Amino acid sequence: MSQTGSIPTVSIYGIPFSKLTMTETVDALEQAVLSRQPHQIITANPIMVMAALEKPAMMQVMQDADMIVPDGTGVVWAANYCGDPVAERVPGFDLLHELLRVGENYRWGVYLLGSTPEVIQATADRLQQQYPAIRIVGYRDGFFGASEDEQVVASIREAAPDLLFVARGADTQEPWIHKYKHELQVPVTMGVGGSFDIISGKMKRAPKLFQKLRLEWFYRLLREPSRAGRMLALPKFVIKVMRDKENVTKAR
Repeated sequence: MSQTGSIPTVSIYGIPFSKLTMTETVDALEQAVLSRQPHQIITANPIMVMAALEKPAMMQVMQDADMIVPDGTGVVWAANYCGDPVAERVPGFDLLHELLRVGENYRWGVYLLGSTPEVIQATADRLQQQYPAIRIVGYRDGFFGASEDEQVVASIREAAPDLLFVARGADTQEPWIHKYKHELQVPVTMGVGGSFDIISGKMKRAPKLFQKLRLEWFYRLLREPSRAGRMLALPKFVIKVMRDKENVTKAR
């Protein structure tokens, strides 16, 4: 599997977003695990697109990814607005669970990396209960610096997971995965943001109504007003897409 190979994509400001449905995405990632080759999967939203436009290094990380799924509603809207729609939104939280559901058939090994010691412990326990045929082969919190990277990578490689889920800061997790993808030798590695907080019970996911109206981002803002500054990227993204309509999907 490669971003430019068998996966149909739409380019949003040079970032190739997958046009696969959730079911097709899971099927493709199932094959990626079976291939045993390392793949980086990014679940991206407008905030990440705007960050990539401002930071060439982040743009490179995203363009090098093996698959970028349209996690954010704004990305789905932009693709549709510019006349080259994706099939549907593929939320990272749901994708994580779908992969674990399929992984039960194979007894896949899973490694969890990130968040606090309490959250990661609770996440591991809950996922093991929810998916008893999955093997949680390791987990550790995300509080480590660059000097400990090699040690962390070595421990993950020794655990030999099929899936690695990483929950660190938005500016950290994708670049970290990109940097160590080949050393890790994990078939599918995916950044999952705040998913561990929800799985562990520390935070609640947006109610079904907010999900249906595609307003999960707004619910999270209500719960975490401190995110307001970061959320300013959303209206900026919308305005930019509307202004650049003819060129959004042509950028490379």
